[in-house]
Amino acid sequence: MLNIFNIITTWQIVQTNTMQSSARKLLDQVRDKIRFKHYSLSTESTYILWIKQFIIFNDVRHPTEMGVAEVERFLTYLATRRHVSSSTQNQALSAI
Repeated sequence: MLNIFNIITTWQIVQTNTMQSSARKLLDQVRDKIRFKHYSLSTESTYILWIKQFIIFNDVRHPTEMGVAEVERFLTYLATRRHVSSSTQNQALSAI
């Protein structure tokens, strides 16, 4: 017999698996696109790292939920807090 605890626990497991598979699907799509464009493996790795940093910086929100404001905030953070060069900032923008 199902009780409310079992229903909630099942829902949480489904949500967690959905979020993990959603993130995996996004990064798989990025990898597919990069490989389609014949970018180097080092570029692929770097872009994946930038995308992960962008997502983490924005409280683990999916990129489809974000817009220009989040991108600008991330790039500003890179320049002002992490003191990255303009070429590094451009690389992060290209990855996003």
